[in-house]
Amino acid sequence: MKFLPSQIAFFMQSRSAQRNMRFLLRFVLLLVAVITLYSVLFHVIMDYEGRDYSWATGFYWTLTVMSTLGFGDITFLSDTGKLFTLVVLLSGIIFLLVMLPFTFIQFFYAPWLEAQTRLRAPRELPAETRDHVIIVGGDATALGLGRDLAQYAHPYVLLCADAQTALDLQDQGFSVAVGDYDDPETYRRLRVEQAAMLVALDGDVRNTNVAFTAREASPDIPVVCGADQDEAVDILTMAGGTHVFRFSSMLGQGLARRTLAGHMRTGVVGRFDDLVVAEAPVMRTGLVGHSLRDNDLRKVTGVNVVGVWERGRFQLPRPDAPLEASTVLVLAGTRQQMDAFDRHMGGRGVNDAPGGADRAGVIGVTGKFGEIGEAGRVDRTGGTSTAPASDEPVLILGGGRVGLAAARQFAETGIDYRIVEKNPRLVHDDIHTITGSAADLDVLERAGIREAPAVLVTTHDDDLNIYLTIYCRRLRPGIQIITRATLDRNIGILHKAGADLVMSHGSLVSNTVINLLNPGKVLMLSEGLNIFRAPVGLGLAGRTLKDSGIRDETGCSVVALRGPDGLSVNPDPALLLRSCDELILIGDSEAERRFLERYPDNAECEEV
Repeated sequence: MKFLPSQIAFFMQSRSAQRNMRFLLRFVLLLVAVITLYSVLFHVIMDYEGRDYSWATGFYWTLTVMSTLGFGDITFLSDTGKLFTLVVLLSGIIFLLVMLPFTFIQFFYAPWLEAQTRLRAPRELPAETRDHVIIVGGDATALGLGRDLAQYAHPYVLLCADAQTALDLQDQGFSVAVGDYDDPETYRRLRVEQAAMLVALDGDVRNTNVAFTAREASPDIPVVCGADQDEAVDILTMAGGTHVFRFSSMLGQGLARRTLAGHMRTGVVGRFDDLVVAEAPVMRTGLVGHSLRDNDLRKVTGVNVVGVWERGRFQLPRPDAPLEASTVLVLAGTRQQMDAFDRHMGGRGVNDAPGGADRAGVIGVTGKFGEIGEAGRVDRTGGTSTAPASDEPVLILGGGRVGLAAARQFAETGIDYRIVEKNPRLVHDDIHTITGSAADLDVLERAGIREAPAVLVTTHDDDLNIYLTIYCRRLRPGIQIITRATLDRNIGILHKAGADLVMSHGSLVSNTVINLLNPGKVLMLSEGLNIFRAPVGLGLAGRTLKDSGIRDETGCSVVALRGPDGLSVNPDPALLLRSCDELILIGDSEAERRFLERYPDNAECEEV
């Protein structure tokens, strides 16, 4: 009973509801006047026929005739009375059976239902809400960020301008709130001053408004903005953006760095001080068909193989298992060790790449923990070809923001490329652009599909990307195909279509935000794969890495050890662990959980 008055009170606060109620009231008054007029005329005609009835009877007869009930207990005898009855009957059909229900539904019932819907959609967070993330944006990227934050048990709220959209998302399990993005009061109701971060994932113009408005409500809130255009970066920063990322450019650079072209074999995905984590596809190397023990990469190059990607799944390395062309190695070591690995694999080394040492390095988030590069979800499926590297141009299908970013990365590293684009507005008049449809064989042959070492599929349409991936795989079974995915759910489909590597725009955004939320604690390399810190507890102090059984018991690999003398990358397995040391480990989320349960932080810092 208390809920209904609150709904009506909320409904009546709206100006449109008040206007509708006034219109409905005028219609009811008109209807009452018509019924009263008919009742008076009823008595006049009855007097003409020589009969007398009470006023209550007059209203009774009028309502029964207008509502078409017509009991027949009171009828006129004269033709005048019968004609009057017809008029009352017809007007009753119009007023009571047509206009009254329509008016009631249109001006009261429907607005009241809408008010009920709006009342169900939350507009304010509880006062005790803290350390949550406010997400502004309603596309698949924003929803994916919400799902990933929930997976890591981090509170969040999606800000929606439309109540019905908010309720639909709420039914899907999302945490939502309704409000106007350009109203400072909206952010105050969402406890922005107590939030951990605000993330704006709309267009450049709206993101600018969001950042500027949120700054009015809370000057200190960290604001992360996505930028579509280069010129928008400075504007978003001036509007209040703490971190502004061109995610499309980051995605394009990530696709380019994983291309098997030129002379580089490794792609750096994360860095912590002197520790570098990189990925190296086994495709087109002498490692195919051989085991890690046979090659002894740690002894030859100094790098440590801490894991492998097998068709999108992270696994611990098996020393005696033969490596397949589909395998992607996860390497840990110093920059010099990565250079040694590249030279060992026949390349010229990361530091020898044109443009400086960082050209094959890291872009993206920098925090207390370290640095992460292309943090998007990657499906490391490898390929089936062992053909040698080629100096022929790499094909880029799609000349949008992602494709152009990949092209710029190729240009900086001295790798030739060709962009295939059919939209005249995106075509650049130079030797690197081929105008036409990527689904046209003649266009692809002019671009060099028959000789290209790799092809990048970079359009924003996943359906088209699947189509082009299947087409290119049929044309060139041995070519490396790297594909961009807009929606995470299409990664598996793109893999089945023939893509060797798939990078997700949504996961790139999610991983970037999550890394910013946990500086100094967790560094997410890709979805589910983290580098994290852990002190040497009582269960490990006094033991060597070799005897600790960390990898076998937890699934994590120790990639570095920080002690009094600084950071030691790939420490000697015979090194004795001390309780004042700090381990740097790599593993997926489940392996991290097992390690923290098996070896809790319960040691004092003392020499052993």
